[in-house]
Amino acid sequence: MKDTQTFKSVMTALETERAYLRKLTLEDAESFYNLNHDPEVLRFTGDKPFATVEDAKGFLSNYDQYEKYGVGRLAVIEKNSSKFIGWCGLKYSPDQDEYDLGFRFFQDYWNKGFATESAKKCLEFGFSDLKLKRIVGRAMKENMASIKVLEKLGMAFKEIFDFDGREGVIYELTKNDYKK
Repeated sequence: MKDTQTFKSVMTALETERAYLRKLTLEDAESFYNLNHDPEVLRFTGDKPFATVEDAKGFLSNYDQYEKYGVGRLAVIEKNSSKFIGWCGLKYSPDQDEYDLGFRFFQDYWNKGFATESAKKCLEFGFSDLKLKRIVGRAMKENMASIKVLEKLGMAFKEIFDFDGREGVIYELTKNDYKK
């Protein structure tokens, strides 16, 4: 676990060529709800949709990754439209003692490079700013689009795992193998 002060000062906004990444806020609740209400978006996540926007708001108000661990999922805001198009970011799992890279986008933004672009920025932050030694990415084995993103990022297959009763894969990237 890293110093949360680094996160608080740097994570107010990361920037890629086409997007800003910032902490999730309560103002994101409706977009967050809509993203997690699409069955195709949730198809390979193991997550259940929020029943209401208020449930999404409750999740966001209780989201404590930023304060507890100095990392967290970040809202991805498209520069051209200023729209919330999804999220991307690192999450710390204390039970595994590891940092996991995750991403989720509205279907309109699939296959347009936003996941790869945003994830690259999060890896850069993790390795350069937080000085992490290793970052993993998980996906269901049949989620070829996410696996392709992980591979584009330079992550290597590590192992198969049980992903909510389905076969999942874990990819990893170490600081030594990381290339900007």
